[in-house]
Amino acid sequence: MLLTETFDEQYWIIAFRKGNDHALSHFFELHYRSLCYFAGRLLQDDMEAEEVVSDCFYKLWERHQDFETAQNIKAFLYISCRNACLNHLKKTKRKTAIQQEYIKHLEEGEETIFYEVIETEILTILSQEIEGLPDKCREVFKLIYLENRKTDEIAAMLGLSVQTVRNHKTRAIELLKTSFLKKGVSAAMTLAFLLFIDR
Repeated sequence: MLLTETFDEQYWIIAFRKGNDHALSHFFELHYRSLCYFAGRLLQDDMEAEEVVSDCFYKLWERHQDFETAQNIKAFLYISCRNACLNHLKKTKRKTAIQQEYIKHLEEGEETIFYEVIETEILTILSQEIEGLPDKCREVFKLIYLENRKTDEIAAMLGLSVQTVRNHKTRAIELLKTSFLKKGVSAAMTLAFLLFIDR
């Protein structure tokens, strides 16, 4: 972690512990979208997910003096969110097979939460970065990795040669990796991205 990032983190955590509402806004902006995605995958209802996440931030704020580090805040939010989602689903009699499987994984404990957080964050960052790619690179990347289309199929769809499609794919991956490095994305999240594109 860079010195300036360490200073920023210390500034925000001190302000948060003092009850500064700007610090609450800082952590809200940092984690809200990822938490909504995390809760939404389990609850399969965006409005319910937003309510759960908002309640988690309310609980966080009630205990603002208890947190020593930004990592403590992040862990509290994700664990609170997981527990709230599990409690909600236990009260709901109708659950899909996907939800049942997700509940099983989440009930396995903290290690599962760690991997869920990495996956959630990598997908959130990835979706933002994909939109910043040049038009053809973005189109090819989405068709390959989000729609599972084959290279020759994409070439026929877009009226391009197979080699051109491969070139756009390679360029998209390089641009995304470069962007991740510039943003200081963690080694674990970069590994998750590399596994994603290597599947």
